[in-house]
Amino acid sequence: MRDGWLRRIFAQALPTPQLRAGATGGPRTAVRRIILIGRHPNPTSDYYFAARLAAPGMPPHQMVDIKSNDFSSLDAEGAFVILCRYASATALKWIEQERSKLAGVGLFLDDDIPGIVTGREAAIGYRLSLLLLGLMPLRRLNRHLDIVWASTPKLADRLKSANARVLPPAPPASLWNGPHPNASGHEDQLLIAYHATAIHVDEHRFLQPIIKDVLAARPHARFEVFAGKASAYLWQGMDRVVFRQQVSWSDYLAEALTRRIDIMLVPLGSSRVNDCRSATKRIDVARAGAAGIFSISEAYGSADDSGEIRLPLDATVWRNTLITLIDEPAKRRAAAQATRDIVARMSLQAQAGLGLNPS
Repeated sequence: MRDGWLRRIFAQALPTPQLRAGATGGPRTAVRRIILIGRHPNPTSDYYFAARLAAPGMPPHQMVDIKSNDFSSLDAEGAFVILCRYASATALKWIEQERSKLAGVGLFLDDDIPGIVTGREAAIGYRLSLLLLGLMPLRRLNRHLDIVWASTPKLADRLKSANARVLPPAPPASLWNGPHPNASGHEDQLLIAYHATAIHVDEHRFLQPIIKDVLAARPHARFEVFAGKASAYLWQGMDRVVFRQQVSWSDYLAEALTRRIDIMLVPLGSSRVNDCRSATKRIDVARAGAAGIFSISEAYGSADDSGEIRLPLDATVWRNTLITLIDEPAKRRAAAQATRDIVARMSLQAQAGLGLNPS
């Protein structure tokens, strides 16, 4: 109980995004170019900005890596700067020096960063990096912010003191609408996958006994899992389970074009952090051409008539659904198409660009 009290006190002391005095929620002047500062390449910039920046009528843009130590070559005149999740000391110094020339400054967030920093699941190194790059810079950055975007309505509500606008994922079609090696219908080796980040420990605990039962019942099925150190032990010693370390975003995309995944699992328990997550895993499922099983959740919604499979976090229901999908290729194909249809609609949202018109 004392630990929880200390975490709440710590959370309340963390800086939060705030718009600068006089900000109107739009650019200060006409936007001649857009500069997107972040870790490139990465899924956040690809899923939320790549297609929007390429939309008709958008000004020229360039992507700048946050790890750069020299921003002096950037043309600040009429530039609208977007910080994707993080701000480095070098980027902040450049914004401060060039503030009179800039058309504006925006910040995009797709995670409840204070929730991750004060939570228990993420590794201490990752939490520290979020604190240093995602939160502490806000003390300086808030003096310059004109717009704050959030990836979901729930996260925008957490950021309501900054009048955050919702900017949902809108990926380029090229990032998901490609060839699918699993479309041939081979049934001799069927691959189930769970591609998680390191902080989904509870979801790994939920899936492990389900996968153990399913693999025992269906000898031709295999399972692939990405996980961090905190959950790796759950999968050790299991037959037909391939445990993988995280790979770079570029390698992950390149690999997706050459391999087959039949079923992808997207469990998501309710928590402060998870309730703010967006539906980006749908894009990964669509890219693989896989049948997805998604949790009923803030991110993926409730069960409906779309044809996409959304289930409560009930082990028996997930096990039975998995067995059914393994046994019935037609149901896999229908579920895969339902998710692809949803992702196609997500991509269409990019055509509106970013709406950066001076207020």
